[in-house]
Amino acid sequence: MGETVAGIVANPASGRDIRRLVAQASVFPTAEKANMVQRLLAAFAVTGLDRAVVSTDLGGISAAVLRALGRGGTWPKVDFCADDPITGTAADTTNAVRRMVEAGAGVIVVLGGDGTARVAAAACEDVPLLALSTGTNNVFPQMREATVAGLAAGLIATGQVDPDLVTHRVSVLEVVTKARREIALVDVCVSLSRHIGARALWDPSSLTELYCTFAEPDGIGLSSVPGQLCPSPRSSPDGVALQLGPVGETPYVVHAPIAPGLVRPVGVRGWGLLRAGVRVELAAAGGVIALDGERELELKTGESAFVELKPDGPWVVDVRAAMAEAARKGLLRAETDPGKERRR
Repeated sequence: MGETVAGIVANPASGRDIRRLVAQASVFPTAEKANMVQRLLAAFAVTGLDRAVVSTDLGGISAAVLRALGRGGTWPKVDFCADDPITGTAADTTNAVRRMVEAGAGVIVVLGGDGTARVAAAACEDVPLLALSTGTNNVFPQMREATVAGLAAGLIATGQVDPDLVTHRVSVLEVVTKARREIALVDVCVSLSRHIGARALWDPSSLTELYCTFAEPDGIGLSSVPGQLCPSPRSSPDGVALQLGPVGETPYVVHAPIAPGLVRPVGVRGWGLLRAGVRVELAAAGGVIALDGERELELKTGESAFVELKPDGPWVVDVRAAMAEAARKGLLRAETDPGKERRR
């Protein structure tokens, strides 16, 4: 086996959108994100990983990691993505992930929210993703201790744990307009808003359509609406589709946690299954389409768009399964005195 590589992308802007102002959403400070990267690197070293490729930013995360690297420590070789200009936009994540794929990464760990994971998923090709929650709305990323996640990722990247046993492919929603093609990992919704404005969605009153890859009763964000009406597990090949409307004009109202600390009534006209491979025309003429809770696409009057549930999304790491496989194979234990047990 050649050099073993893993990637780490840390979004400095995650967890800092308007929902911090209109609700009580958590904030992940730069120092904690930098600490999480360092915990990942320490865990990588235990697994014997040769090299880690880490994203760069102007928010202070990569600078803090570089300073820690200068103090020494037991880490793999660390290379920073420095070949692309830093823009402070989603392009930074896209460029970093592509560099990691080119470097031969066996797994990519992403620190961010649903939006960061969505951008990474669009660029990671067949490299498994392990998304850790440091955003505002965190439906797709896992809330995991970075040390444990680093062990799981390192064992996969080094080939000690077979990725075929501990990763699975998730569904995505593909949205196509005349000019763009985008994906969403969790939900797509249509808003009557005329402009993108503040990207994060926090007021559901203008929403007319909602499509979700899965819907969990204990979820947060827009997928929590179908989670209370028509739950659909992540393992299901089908998604859900809802028609929304103003409260008072719909037969159903769901009090949904659409953001941390923000529970709002959402009117629902009806719902049904969203089958994989079926294109659905969006009635979004002159409106805005949001992907994973962020307004992304503005449509001109008369411009059409459609959404389709597709089963060929990114490969995602199951941390619990990876660590269970490590335990089964004894990868993280050693017997210092094999005869000790027999002498008892």
